[in-house]
Amino acid sequence: MIVEDNDEIREMLEFLLQSEKYAVRSFADAASFREQIANVRPDALIFDVTLPDGNGFDLCKELRSNPATVHLPVIIMSASGDLSALSRECQADDYISKPFDIYDFICRVKKQMVG
Repeated sequence: MIVEDNDEIREMLEFLLQSEKYAVRSFADAASFREQIANVRPDALIFDVTLPDGNGFDLCKELRSNPATVHLPVIIMSASGDLSALSRECQADDYISKPFDIYDFICRVKKQMVG
């Protein structure tokens, strides 16, 4: 599952992951994601930090505080500065700075899917 408010980036991420044979669901905001997470158990989650109705760190913290979702791999993405400290705070499994290398992105997602 992808939560990314930028349509172009979200569509590119969907395309990249689908080309690797992953089933992808994506959302433009936190509210849409929250409506669906109760019904689906994804293999991994990719959250943008800045969303129109919240942020990826808060979504990550919510998942980590819920026994049903605590185990789900979370990747945080952002164009802003050093994500490592903030990602550790929300217990994200990985973080990717934008702009990113496509090959590196795919490798990081694959690592979370098997990890």
